[in-house]
Amino acid sequence: MPDNTQQYTPSLTLGAAAPAAPAAAAALPAEEQAKRDAGAAKLDMSQLSEAEQAQVREFAKKIDITDTNAILTYGAASQKNIADFSSSTLGSVRTKDMGEVGEMLSSLVVELKGLGEADNEKKGIFGIKKKVHNQIAMLKAEYDKAEVNVDKISQLLEKHQITLLKDAATLDKMYELNQAYFKELTMYILAGKERLEECRATALPELQAKAAKSGLPEDAQAVNDYANMLERFEKKLYDLELTRMISIQMAPQIRLIQNNDSLMVEKIQTSIVNTIPLWKSQMVLALGMHHSQQAMQAQRDVTNMTNELLRKNAEKLKTGTVEIAKESERGIVDIETLMSTNRTLIETLEEVRAIQSEGSQKRREAEIELGRIEGELKQKLLEFAK
Repeated sequence: MPDNTQQYTPSLTLGAAAPAAPAAAAALPAEEQAKRDAGAAKLDMSQLSEAEQAQVREFAKKIDITDTNAILTYGAASQKNIADFSSSTLGSVRTKDMGEVGEMLSSLVVELKGLGEADNEKKGIFGIKKKVHNQIAMLKAEYDKAEVNVDKISQLLEKHQITLLKDAATLDKMYELNQAYFKELTMYILAGKERLEECRATALPELQAKAAKSGLPEDAQAVNDYANMLERFEKKLYDLELTRMISIQMAPQIRLIQNNDSLMVEKIQTSIVNTIPLWKSQMVLALGMHHSQQAMQAQRDVTNMTNELLRKNAEKLKTGTVEIAKESERGIVDIETLMSTNRTLIETLEEVRAIQSEGSQKRREAEIELGRIEGELKQKLLEFAK
């Protein structure tokens, strides 16, 4: 921002300076003009202090309406100050890139909102559930990356904040300087109007009376020339009033720029001292919660395993106990076994008896057969002996 903030004290001078181009006024209907005039602000000496009023009256006496150069350059120095001041104010606005600050604040929001949004995977039979320690590792990696970006943005915002604070202080001085230029123009205008009224009330009637009395054409031309000079000076004063209006409008414009700077400083301050620390504390809480979830999951696994072991041991204990109880209630030999053995024994005895009876019968039959064989053999032997 250009440095036009040095202390300035209004002063009136008849010295030459670069003239400003006059501005044309647009005509308005009489009724509308009357309404506008009714609410128009009046420019008079009451707006000045007593010392300034005395300075204006003293300066008004020095104004020479007949000095063409003095009239052409009347108040031109103040006009130039206002023009240069307007340009410097516009330059301060143009060189200030508020868009960059807005983009940084938007980037900050993206960084703060984007963290952890990818943790929306399906679970159960419709997806794969990530392990808690993997989630913590991913969250820490995202946080570390975001923290680097957030710190960079924060540093840039702090630099812009310092610049905006300096601009706000400079704008205060510019406002004071504009007020001084405004006061100086007001004093030029009031001095010119007072001198103009005095010339029209005294010098012009005197020239008119002289021309009427003498009837000389040169006296009549002098009246016309003097009236034209008064007219040109009146236009010059009007031109100064237009410049004064620019200075009036410059005051709220400076305050608007300053207010915008203040609002942006507040936004940056909120981001630096509230939003970023809050985000970091939330991240600490989030990591703590993930660690708690990890511990809770481990405890849940231990509990589930303990319950599973207890259920399995209970089942084994039940099965073993029942089997032992059954075995303990059994005799050395089951009754069913004795019954089966008895049946087998009886069957064996019956079979043995049947076999023995059959063997005895066969032996008796064999004895008879042996006897018959023996008889036949004897008979044959007897036959051979004959």
